[in-house]
Amino acid sequence: MFKIVIAGIALVVVAVLVFAATRPNTFVVRRSAVINAPPEKLIAMVEDFHQWRAWSPWEKMEPDMARTYEGPARGVGAAYAWTGKKVGAGRMEILKVAPSREVEIRLDFLKPFKATNTARFTFEPEGAATRVTWSMEGGVPYISKLMGLVFDMDKMIGKDFDAGLANLKAQAEKQG
Repeated sequence: MFKIVIAGIALVVVAVLVFAATRPNTFVVRRSAVINAPPEKLIAMVEDFHQWRAWSPWEKMEPDMARTYEGPARGVGAAYAWTGKKVGAGRMEILKVAPSREVEIRLDFLKPFKATNTARFTFEPEGAATRVTWSMEGGVPYISKLMGLVFDMDKMIGKDFDAGLANLKAQAEKQG
């Protein structure tokens, strides 16, 4: 009887490991909001990491985290690194700014886990407003595939993107 139970447990473990291996090798999290501001204004708020303190959900989570800025004040080459107890450690660098259209950022997480992803903000005019889409994409190593069976990356990060876009909207519309 004991051998049957152990064999059953082993079979379940193997099935979970095999199923995890079939999960996608990449992920994308994407959220959008319509903001009553022109694209140029919103791009200026995104391509200047100093302005993230006013709207980033992670800045609100740990306002006293350590921050460093490198490179130009804004635009391509501008970089921002952070370290905190709640938000971990990482670095972002702006790779591309397409005027009135897009900001692309390399996002390197260092703690609590290492990962390199691409964050992208796109700006599409909708009448006098702008649809801002914030996305993050990256690779999914096997251990993350296993964790993904329990934790939903889209739900975990998506709520932060929703909060960030709401903060960005409030800041942009407050400034007029």
